[in-house]
Order: sequence, then structure tokens, then C-alpha cells
Amino acid sequence: MWRADTRFDRAFMERALAADFQEFGRSGRTYTRAQTLAIAPEDSIKTMFPLPNLVIRLLAPDVAQLTYDSQVEYDGAVEHAHRSSIWTRGVDGWQLRFHQGTPFLPAT
Repeated sequence: MWRADTRFDRAFMERALAADFQEFGRSGRTYTRAQTLAIAPEDSIKTMFPLPNLVIRLLAPDVAQLTYDSQVEYDGAVEHAHRSSIWTRGVDGWQLRFHQGTPFLPAT
């Protein structure tokens, strides 16, 4: 979901985000599913790959938590965040129900 070709593919995002999706963004703002789907692509944002410290934990048979760190460049400034996502599996596959980003300063 960090790649522009999927992040801004409306059909993909509608399938991937649960009806009750909610995000607590790195900025401190909260986002609903509708707000997330309405975000337009920005050429000035660049995500750096791979996503460090990726861990997938199965919390229940159909519930998983993904945690990782992100490094995103906004107009030359790099911002770091610890990320956590909760995914649930239903009859149509896995859907993202909750996501949170918490800013951090990397060790120097």
C-alpha cells in the first residue's frame, strides 16, 4: 500500500480498506476510510524501500498486526515513523481496519 501504483488505485484501496477503517496519522490527524480514499497523489512525496523492521504477528486466526518503520521524503526532508496496522481476514480476503504512525528521530 506504500507503492503509488496500488495506493492511488481506487478499486484496490476500496477492496483493501475495511468499511470501518480508521487511521491515526504520523501528523497526529485522524483519517476515516472516505478521507483516505480521497487523498490525491503527490509527486513531492517519496517512500524509501525496503520498509525496515517489518514484523507480522498473528493475533488470532483471522487477525494480524504488521509493524514496521517508514522513511518518507517530503520535498527533500526525510520523516521517520513507527507504523502499526491491524488486518482482518474475511470471506473476501484481508482488509486493513486500523493504522497508526508515530514519529521518531532515528539514532545517529
